[in-house]
Amino acid sequence: MGPGETFIALIGGITILGYVFFTARHRERMSMIDKGVSASLFTSKEKSSIRFTLKLGMLSIGISMGIIAGMILMKLFDDINDAIVVAMILMFGGISLIANFMVERKMDEKAD
Repeated sequence: MGPGETFIALIGGITILGYVFFTARHRERMSMIDKGVSASLFTSKEKSSIRFTLKLGMLSIGISMGIIAGMILMKLFDDINDAIVVAMILMFGGISLIANFMVERKMDEKAD
């Protein structure tokens, strides 16, 4: 699998995940409205937009670090294939999301 095919597979996977997420969220909200739950749950608060920006920033940094780490490994070891870059992107992206969770938990503790 070449780098172009890997990129297409990655974009396809992200698109499918986004579609499934938004479809499930829509169904859940419609179900809650049918049961008579207040629509105020769906409005975003200022705090959540700040947290989303923090999460997006940390994820972007993690993905960038994964790309850099994958490229460094490819330069250091000649016999490694292109899948290492995808693996590093996913690993560093996951690490950044875990770090984001810890930061948000500390923010919640300070707010209480």
